[in-house]
Amino acid sequence: MLAAAGSLVAAIWAVLHLRILLLAAVTFLFLADFLHNWHPKNYPPGPRRLPILGCLFYLDPKKPHLSVQQFVKKYGNVLSLDFANIPSVVVTGMPLIKEIFTQMEHNFLNRPVTLLRKHLFNNNGLIFSSGQTWKEQRRFALMTLRNFGLGKKSLEQRIQEEAYHLVEAFRDEAGQPFDPHFNINKAVSNIICSITFGERFEYHDSQFQEMLRLLDEAMCLESTMMCQEILQYLPGSHKTFYRNWRKLQLFVSDIINNHRKDWDPDEPRDFIDAFLKEMAKHPDKTTTSFNEENLICSTLDLFFAGTETTSTTLRWALLCMALYPEVQEKMQAEIDRVIGQGRQPNLADRDSMPYTNAVIHEVQRIGNIIPFNVPREAAVDTKLAGFNLPKGTMVLTNLTALHRDPSEWATPDTFNPEHFLENGQFKKRESFLPFSMGKRACLGEQLARS
Repeated sequence: MLAAAGSLVAAIWAVLHLRILLLAAVTFLFLADFLHNWHPKNYPPGPRRLPILGCLFYLDPKKPHLSVQQFVKKYGNVLSLDFANIPSVVVTGMPLIKEIFTQMEHNFLNRPVTLLRKHLFNNNGLIFSSGQTWKEQRRFALMTLRNFGLGKKSLEQRIQEEAYHLVEAFRDEAGQPFDPHFNINKAVSNIICSITFGERFEYHDSQFQEMLRLLDEAMCLESTMMCQEILQYLPGSHKTFYRNWRKLQLFVSDIINNHRKDWDPDEPRDFIDAFLKEMAKHPDKTTTSFNEENLICSTLDLFFAGTETTSTTLRWALLCMALYPEVQEKMQAEIDRVIGQGRQPNLADRDSMPYTNAVIHEVQRIGNIIPFNVPREAAVDTKLAGFNLPKGTMVLTNLTALHRDPSEWATPDTFNPEHFLENGQFKKRESFLPFSMGKRACLGEQLARS
């Protein structure tokens, strides 16, 4: 009898012991989350965050940029909106955004590092690196891209050549319905290929098509919730993202190895050759960021930022032309009048084509392809609009509110090229920011702009 009672007590204690351990573990996690996300006095206001999830629960996963607008109305132009366990602040309004990008540029030079980005980039490349690595890579990339045509006539000629191939690919469809997505990706990517790899690919090249498929899939997966902070160690689409990224790295690595076979340091042909030359100047890899890992990441950064931003904008333009045939007709009339049918357009035509210029800008405004811009991180404790932002706070600039502000735009939710016209002439708008500003602007975006 005593033995049975003892066994029963032991069994009950074992269950209670397990529950106590579980309760202790949960308590520890909640306490750690609270301490990690403790906010200082005078921190920007915002919705009540949930443990572990932060404010993700409040956002529409498909349209988070639209969900944020309700909080802007409630809490103002500087609001806290933590994404999982990342302390984050959303900044709205042109005066504050300009202050961040111009007057306080050095306070926000860093990029936030999530577990995913740390796993993939490890402070390498052009977009998500910070500190000395970013300074070295940005300075080198700007100089090298300019040497190979960025902002020059030679790049314009490459764009004209690729535009010809894209038009021919469209013509091959013989007027039948088709999806232009990958043909546009091929054209835009080929312009970047000509600078980074020193060559363009034929549209039917299987290796080229696979690279673009992986890039496209990776871009879609990176934005899904399964690729975010709280789900890194669970099965899901982020595992596919990792596999795709490794394949892309191998693709670039193979091209680098092919470059080494006939590499002449005195006559660099492209970005990779120039980077190999810079690597040769720094044999001690512990004192420099010029190594093969950075070369691979920087090359992929140029493809990600340059291809995606430009090709998505072009697809938005096709959509707008289909939805607004009267705009298409008016723009076509201007093109026929200024350029005609016998030659390709060039940059010198821009001043003579105010309506076409206005249409392009309105496509970028209504498309809003980077609604929160590429995030930045406070490099030091900073005061913004009277609020305290601790070092490490992620800062998002709310371009959606800027591009849909009814006090700035006559018809903010409607495609209307007249937003950029005044008395028939093109009018620049201060409240229009299609890409990042300042030194921290992504090199891929700068390539897209040219």
